Amino acid sequence: MQKVDFDNGSITKNIIRTALPMLVAQVISLLYSVVDRIYIGRIEGYGTQALGAIGLCFPIVMLIGGFTNMFGLGGAPLFSIGLGKNDRKKAGEVLNTAFRLEIIVGAILILCCELFARRILSVFGATAEELRFSVPYIRIYLLGTIFTMVATGMNPYINAQGYAVIGMKSVLVGAVSNIILDPVFIFLLGLGVNGAAVATVIAQFLSMLFVVRFLLGADNEFQICFQNFFTFPHAKEIVSLGLSPFIMQCTNSLVSVACNSVLMRTGGALYVSVMTIISSVRQILDTPIMAVTEGASPTISYNYGAGRPRKVRQAVTLVTVTAVLYTCLMWLVIERFPLLFIKIFSDDPVLQQLALRPLHLYFFAFVFQAFQYSGQTTFKALNKKKQTIFFSLFRKAIMVVPLTYLLPFVFHMGADGVFMAEPVSNVIGGLACFSTMMITVVPELKRMETGRGGEE
Repeated sequence: MQKVDFDNGSITKNIIRTALPMLVAQVISLLYSVVDRIYIGRIEGYGTQALGAIGLCFPIVMLIGGFTNMFGLGGAPLFSIGLGKNDRKKAGEVLNTAFRLEIIVGAILILCCELFARRILSVFGATAEELRFSVPYIRIYLLGTIFTMVATGMNPYINAQGYAVIGMKSVLVGAVSNIILDPVFIFLLGLGVNGAAVATVIAQFLSMLFVVRFLLGADNEFQICFQNFFTFPHAKEIVSLGLSPFIMQCTNSLVSVACNSVLMRTGGALYVSVMTIISSVRQILDTPIMAVTEGASPTISYNYGAGRPRKVRQAVTLVTVTAVLYTCLMWLVIERFPLLFIKIFSDDPVLQQLALRPLHLYFFAFVFQAFQYSGQTTFKALNKKKQTIFFSLFRKAIMVVPLTYLLPFVFHMGADGVFMAEPVSNVIGGLACFSTMMITVVPELKRMETGRGGEE
């Protein structure tokens, strides 16, 4: 089985060999969420309304993703640093602790969200009309919580060992299943919105089986241990570092709630459908650059743990340049072909025309998001907990949420203000995160390099 050797080879080659399978995996994973919306938006008679109703479920889905990332992305840098230091015992303990936490917390989330689904969605702004679509959908979707948390949360540990292709295949299994099953359950069996949820749960289960099979197999050096299941060594370290991706997801959830609430008041339910489309387009555009950053993270962590500061700087530079070039290109494509993206999710001409202006506003400063990606990835990969947590909160909770209310009501921008909150936060938050990384991390790496006599 081909494995990336982080000890040898160029930084660019190792990142590419890790990032390419992760890119494929990210693209495939994206299909989990967007394929449902593509089919739902085309259900005859109520597709546009159902699309908005499903959009009201996003905050719950994001919350589940937050806990998944807390233990997955939070523990993976510790795992990689342990590998770089040749501390195999700690690496194995981190992996096993993350696996146990994904299962236990997943079970708790199922119980809590199933009990209070209707009440939660009502708080998020769903009316009785939206609730008839959103409540059954989310209750079925929640049944697959443990499946998706294990499958997604343990993937970073597979990638960190150099088995990026295995990580890609685990996602491929679920996504292909979902693509095949969605039209069967939605249209052929006539289950509509509920059919999309059933298909997703089955796909998540199949993906989890693939991941668990690898973790229990001979190729995985760090075997899953079911003895002492309720012991959690290094849990505090995992959670503290995982707070950054957790907070990012939770603040995304908070932003989604705020946006939907304000849009219901300033534009009505149709604007919630517009935001659902724009959020889906954002997921599509974020996917490649997330693959690059997550693909670079094991290389950064491993070389930092191994005391190779020059290689760490090379990896950070590569991530930054790639992110800037990509976000510039995508902004140009959106400006030139906006309907190309909108039509993916709806064939309703009224909704398509309504979404044009918000799409341009939302992605106006997309390039500045590249600096957020670069800085945040570096902080996380180097186990800089305070910085990762602060900048996770800063852009979304401290900036986007207040702006979502201030721009529409105080500055009288109406629904446009909701979509303008994102570019404003991209400029300020992205530059602040990147500048802090340059001021704090780069000097540290130079000191390490000097201390090693310039060998690395």
